[in-house]
Parts: sequence; C-alpha cells; structure tokens
Amino acid sequence: MPYFIIAVIVFIADQYTKHVIVNSFHLYESREVIPGFFNLVFVTNSGAAFSFLADVDSPWRHYFFLGVGLVAMVGLTIGYFVMRKESPWYCFAFASIAGGAAGNLVDRVRFGSVVDFLDVYVGNYHWPAFNVADSAICVGAGVFILISLLESRKGQKGNVQ
Repeated sequence: MPYFIIAVIVFIADQYTKHVIVNSFHLYESREVIPGFFNLVFVTNSGAAFSFLADVDSPWRHYFFLGVGLVAMVGLTIGYFVMRKESPWYCFAFASIAGGAAGNLVDRVRFGSVVDFLDVYVGNYHWPAFNVADSAICVGAGVFILISLLESRKGQKGNVQ
C-alpha cells in the first residue's frame, strides 16, 4: 500500500503544480524568483530528458514515449514487489519514479508534450527546465542506486570470512 500512496502523492503534486503553471503563465513566460539562480517558466518538451528526440519529426515519437512510460510504470511496480523485502527504501525509490513517470505520461496524453517550469541557472548557464515529476524520477533513481550499493556492500561483508 505505501508504494501506491507515494506514487499517487508524487503524481498529484506534479499535476497540481503543472496546473498552476498552465493557468498562471503564458507559454514561454518567465518570472524571476531568485535573481541569478531560479526562475519559474512555462515551456513544453515533446522529447525525453534534456529534450532527447524532441527534434524528431515523426508521429511515432509520441506513441514511443507513451509506450515507454507505460512499460516503465509496469516494470517499476513489478520491481517493487520483487525487491520490497530487501529494503523499505526500494518502495520509496520505485514509487517516486513511477509517480513521476505517470505525471509525465498524463501530460503527453493531454498536451502531446510535457510541461516544464523549474528553471535553475547560474549567469547565462541554464539547466534544462524540469518539473516535479522529473525531480521525483531523479530522486527515486538516486535512492535506488544508493540502496543498491549499500545492499551489495552488506552482501559482500556477509560473504567475507
């Protein structure tokens, strides 16, 4: 049950923040929040992370990303059920990634692209705009990697005699 609760919380937070941006900003509008470091913007991304494949002009790109999102959500749910007994942190990791994937998947169905609005930068160097779903996916992936490393070390110490 915690897996689905975390995934739904991530999904709702993502969709709510995107709703606020879509209804408060014009497309490509930017508002400075922390000068020299952080803006709120309203941009869309028809590609994947860092606009990967965004310039591909094919109707199949949209279906490809929908399929990848669905497969990822199913795979993450299966992965959670397989690994949940190894560490409770896997629940958080898989649920965060699944909730983020669901949020971006809904954007693709509704808008044909993903709504991004967080713009972090230093001077003229901007990180690509992102959203709550992207953040949850990155945090979940980071937790997964960290827990996997810690679990593998724990296993190695148990095997050393």
